Order: sequence, then structure tokens, then C-alpha cells
Amino acid sequence: MGFLREGINEVVATTRGNAAPMGIICRNGALSMVLFRGSHTEANIRRDGWVVANFTADPVVWVRTAFEDLPQEDLVAEEVASRRVERLCTCEAWAAFAAEVKHETAEKSLIALTPLAEPAVLKEGVCPVNRGFAGIIEATVHATRYVRSRDPHLRALIDHHLALVQRCGGPREWEAARVLEGFISEDKE
Repeated sequence: MGFLREGINEVVATTRGNAAPMGIICRNGALSMVLFRGSHTEANIRRDGWVVANFTADPVVWVRTAFEDLPQEDLVAEEVASRRVERLCTCEAWAAFAAEVKHETAEKSLIALTPLAEPAVLKEGVCPVNRGFAGIIEATVHATRYVRSRDPHLRALIDHHLALVQRCGGPREWEAARVLEGFISEDKE
């Protein structure tokens, strides 16, 4: 499993020309993802049969990939198991997976993942747990739902997590919070 632990592991997933935060589920040695049907990621997996899990501690990348497409120059091609895959240029580590739709409903697809090779570590070092970074991840998850519903409860959750970012984060987390606010501001409607 490499870097993945039992439970849901948050990564920035890349497919051809696309990057988006996703959860990789690790249960009893099996790896999977649940994707919304019709998303770029789900359509690309159907077409190409692969996905790359990018491990990055850059909070701005998490926010940007949740709300917009990255420019192609932010992705780099790699050859893995005779497949051309794409990863984030700035990730600390990555792992490529064969991806196959195993079950689907009208709204979601269950994708089974099979590692294609050992994970690649690009930048050595330990990244300690930072509540500011965790707050960005949680605020971003709520914000992806908030922009569709404008539910005041979701806005309250976003505000709670962004307060933690201000207290516990550093300059990069603060920048990510500003970027996130830009994506969810009422002026964007």
C-alpha cells in the first residue's frame, strides 16, 4: 500500500490533464475511490484506466484543484508499467494505480485501484501534522458543497475551520484561506 493507511486517505488525484482532491479508501488491504459520475476524474478513469495519488502538503494546491483546472505545465508525464501517467510537478511523493469501475449508481462510481509500481518519493523529510493545514482540507471539502447549496450550516463550518487556519497555520495556509474565500464569495454568483 505504500503511503496509504487504513481508512480514507486524502490525496490530490491526477488523471490526464486533470487534478482534484480525492479520498482513497483503504479497507482490509483493498484500495478504492468513490467518484461522482460525470466528473472529469471519473470520465478520465473510464477512458484511460489509471489515476495517480499525489501527496502534497501545499494547501494552495488543495484549494485550487478543488475549484479549477490547473494549467498543463503544473503536471508532468511519467512512464509506469508501460503507461503514460501524469502527476503534479510539485508533489512530495506519488503513486500510480490501475483504476477500474467496479460498481455504479446513477450518481456515483466505485473505482477499484491496483498499484502499478512502488510509490515514488521526490522530496525527503517529515511533514508534521499541522491543524492549519487540516483546517484548509476540511474547509475546502465543505466549500465544494457550499458553492452549490449556499447552506448557512456549511458556511459556519467553513468559518470554524478558517479560524483554526488563522490561529494554527502559517503563510501558505493563510494564502490558501484567501484563495478559498475568493472561490466561495457571494460575488462569484
